Amino acid sequence: MTHRDRSETHRHRAELPTWIVIAAVYGGWLALTFSFHHLPAWLVAPLGAWLLAWHGSLQHEALHGHPTRRPRWNAIIAGPPLSLWLPFSIYRESHMAHHRARELTDPFEDPESSYTSSEEWARLPRPVRLFRRAQHTAAARLLLGPFAVVWRLLAGEARRIRSGEADRLAVWAAHAAAVSAVLFWVMDVCRIPLGAYLGLFVYPGLSLTLLRSFAEHRPGADQLRRTAVVEAGPVFSLLYLNNNLHVVHHLWPGLPWYELPRRYRAERGWLLERNGHFAFAGYAEVLRRYGLRARGSPVHHRPTGVAGPGDGNGGAPGRAPGEASPAGEAGA
Repeated sequence: MTHRDRSETHRHRAELPTWIVIAAVYGGWLALTFSFHHLPAWLVAPLGAWLLAWHGSLQHEALHGHPTRRPRWNAIIAGPPLSLWLPFSIYRESHMAHHRARELTDPFEDPESSYTSSEEWARLPRPVRLFRRAQHTAAARLLLGPFAVVWRLLAGEARRIRSGEADRLAVWAAHAAAVSAVLFWVMDVCRIPLGAYLGLFVYPGLSLTLLRSFAEHRPGADQLRRTAVVEAGPVFSLLYLNNNLHVVHHLWPGLPWYELPRRYRAERGWLLERNGHFAFAGYAEVLRRYGLRARGSPVHHRPTGVAGPGDGNGGAPGRAPGEASPAGEAGA
């Protein structure tokens, strides 16, 4: 057996944890939806939220080359829109741009930024400003964030289609077909009302995902100081497939999820020093510190001389100032 053959065999075996998660996510979703009418709502809601947030974590892994080296196969494996609202190709487009951004959190550079440019902020009506300020508290992000994220995605896509990006119509047509297949199982086979699926699966699942992304990034003097670590326990680490160790993921984006904790333990002192100790002891600390208190200003002030969009110096053409991608914000 050649060295390459041994490497391929090791990689195949090493991806076993991801395949187990794939089986658990889809098997759990099929079992829960099929058993829906035999279970109380108080049990369905947390299980449904967990499975859909877990599926979102799986989609994130697929974007980064897991469990196979073939992007098309990964898209087939992770692409079914169990959460209904987000086309996988749009998530991929946004998330890859986020990893290429030279200035994380800058709304001109980073499509997953949750911040607003000062130019846009000056134009916003007061009620919208209040809403965006509230979104920088964990309580509002969890309770109202799913609505805000989906609305911004749909509004942004409508603008792109009106501006002449006809290819977006094909993306949404393919997504509609995939959603129809999911809803056939949910509504026709399992007889789950659409409102119940949205309220017990989709909305709380997206809320759980937004808990992860809430504290991942902040403006900072350099790139590593903009990315956090949440030293979560085994439950939330499994739910987020260790993406809570976010600075590790940004430094080594190709590492599979089950390798991140080992790398973090090996490099912990250096990583915390480099990211300015931007770290939390767990999500309980995130909620305690920012449940009702804003995590800084929602306005991102660009340094003098930093290029804006469309000027050939790294800006993000085709996106209005401050128009962060809600797809990315949910799956950073």
